[in-house]
Amino acid sequence: MPGRNKDGEQGGAETRSRILKAAEACFARYGYDSTGVAEICRAAAVSKGALYHHFPSKQAIFVEMFEIWMGGFAEQMERIRAEAGSVPDALLRMVKMTGLVFHRASGQLPLFIEFLTKASRDPDTWRATIAPYKFFREFFADLIRRGIEEGSLGPVDPEMSARMIVSFGAGLVMQ
Repeated sequence: MPGRNKDGEQGGAETRSRILKAAEACFARYGYDSTGVAEICRAAAVSKGALYHHFPSKQAIFVEMFEIWMGGFAEQMERIRAEAGSVPDALLRMVKMTGLVFHRASGQLPLFIEFLTKASRDPDTWRATIAPYKFFREFFADLIRRGIEEGSLGPVDPEMSARMIVSFGAGLVMQ
């Protein structure tokens, strides 16, 4: 069938994935500002037309990479919350996930620092970069409220506790 590869998968999805992987490697190695679209195209073995068919700009690639990275953590946290029998159980399971977070983050730390650097200079990247932190603060505040309601956690300020959890996690990744 036209437009599909031998596995029946859309070729466009595979091309998009190759572009994202190539961009990740280039950004981590050379930095965002020093990486040009030509380098990404060369690394992904695609034309500029193909890249621009999938992404309107280099910045769009960068933002999508960050959203995918953070989205993976959000999915894991949601799954843990849904499977846990109580809020303390969910929190303990999330703490045990710390090793995975560090393992994934250690290989992507240069890229994470690039996100923060780019975000400090660009309002659109800032909005995209800060969105997951807002999500995680709301996620943990809601989880803590549930724990207080179910009686498994003592009375604490859910928003302040959530800020501390997220700040601690981000700080650990940076360390």
